[in-house]
Amino acid sequence: MNENGRILVLGIGNILWADEGFGVRVVERLAADWRFPDTVTLMDGGTQGLYLLPHLEAADALIVIDAIDYGLPSGTRQIFRGDHVPAFLGAKKMSLHQTGFQEVLASAMLLGRCPPTLILVGVQPECLEDYGGGLTATVAAQVGPAAELVRAVLRDEFGVEAEPCAGQIGLASAAVARDAYEGGRPSAEDACRIGDPRVLAALSAGMA
Repeated sequence: MNENGRILVLGIGNILWADEGFGVRVVERLAADWRFPDTVTLMDGGTQGLYLLPHLEAADALIVIDAIDYGLPSGTRQIFRGDHVPAFLGAKKMSLHQTGFQEVLASAMLLGRCPPTLILVGVQPECLEDYGGGLTATVAAQVGPAAELVRAVLRDEFGVEAEPCAGQIGLASAAVARDAYEGGRPSAEDACRIGDPRVLAALSAGMA
C-alpha cells in the first residue's frame, strides 16, 4: 500500500469483562503515546458490531486488535493476515465476539467495500468471567508489546511513521481510561460481581 492509503486500527472488545477489553486498551495506549499521520485512524470499536461498517468501508487497510481464544497459554500473542482473518459467518470462532464482527466483515464484502488488506492482532485471554474487572496481569503485560507490534506493522508494511506524544488526550472519556477504571474499581467485598447470594437464594426458592 502507498502511504496515502487509509488505515483503520480498530480495537474491539468489552472493557467490563476483564481480558475481553484487551483490544480497546491497546488502541488506547497507541492513542496516548503516539501521534500518527492523518491517513491512520485509531478507533475504540468496543462492541458496536454493524455500526462499524461505514468505518470499514472508508478504509483501504484494517488492523483489528482483539482478545482471541485459540487454545494457547494465556498472554500468547498472534497475528493473522488476509484469508486467515475469520471473515465469514460460520467460520471457526477465534475472537470472543467474532460473530458480531464477522457480520461487519461479511456485509462489507457483500457490498464490495471491505478493506483489501486485513490484519488481526490478538492475545489469548486468561479471564473473561470477572464482570467489572480489569485486565489480568498476564494479559495487561501484553498491551505494550501489542501496541509496539501494531506500530511496527504500520512502519514496516505501510511506511507509516509515528511521533512520540506521551500524555495526549485518549480516545474515550477519562473516567473509563484503563488507569482510572481499574484504579477506582471497588473490592469484591464491596461490590460482589458474581451475584448476590441473597438474590440467588430467593430465585432458587421461587423456582422450587
